[in-house]
Amino acid sequence: MGRVKSLLLLLVITALALFFVLPLLWFVFAPFNERASLGVTLPNPPSLANFQEVLSSELAMRGLLQNSPIIGVGTMLATTITAALAAYGLSRSTIPGRQVLTYVLILFSSVVTGTASMVPIFRLVFDLGLINTHLGVILTMTGGLLPSAIFIMQDFVEGVPRSYEEAAMVAGASPLQIFRDVTFPTMRPGLMVVGIWVLVNAWGTFLTPFILIRDPNLLPAAVTFYRFFDEEGLPQITLVAAYAILYTLPVLLLYLLINWRYGFRFFGGIKQ
Repeated sequence: MGRVKSLLLLLVITALALFFVLPLLWFVFAPFNERASLGVTLPNPPSLANFQEVLSSELAMRGLLQNSPIIGVGTMLATTITAALAAYGLSRSTIPGRQVLTYVLILFSSVVTGTASMVPIFRLVFDLGLINTHLGVILTMTGGLLPSAIFIMQDFVEGVPRSYEEAAMVAGASPLQIFRDVTFPTMRPGLMVVGIWVLVNAWGTFLTPFILIRDPNLLPAAVTFYRFFDEEGLPQITLVAAYAILYTLPVLLLYLLINWRYGFRFFGGIKQ
């Protein structure tokens, strides 16, 4: 009876594994198959023709190599720096109900970048003269991600002993020097976590740049996928698969680099 249960459990696990592995196999094989379909088939023979056609698309490659990095890195820097300063201020302040304020910000953050809020956001960005600019997208995404980033960062700020700051204050350090030389270096784990999280979100966002940017030359890679749809709105499977590989590589390489360099064990340190 025990063997039967073990066999059934093995079959269930195998079925679940195949359920999740098959899409990944398609993702690996389809870009190298000139006749790829939605089914998983081995390329015979393997070909780079799909990649050659994708690389020849100027708008698609500009979105991947230029526009997406600008939006991703810009949003990451703006969100991370602002969240660090805001988290430090909230953590060290004596404002009544500051924790409630943080939770309220997080609640509203789920609305700021949501579909229901895009009309007022579009009007606000239009009135600021930032329609069809990367800056408008960066500011909109920063506003949506900032509350959650502050919430994450606040835990790291709370982990810095106040005695360090008091010792620096006794030594004559200004508040800016205390933050720069004592608190900020110790917050590096939080900065790394928030920075990666924001970059991945900004890299994969579709709705915000799709609505706020009209010029095809300014669209990020998440939107330029439409370059590989035909006039009837149907995807060209071979080209979409090849572009998806190129689109995924930067985030995958970032993960591997950080895992190799830090192993997700981040350490802070205080400047002397």
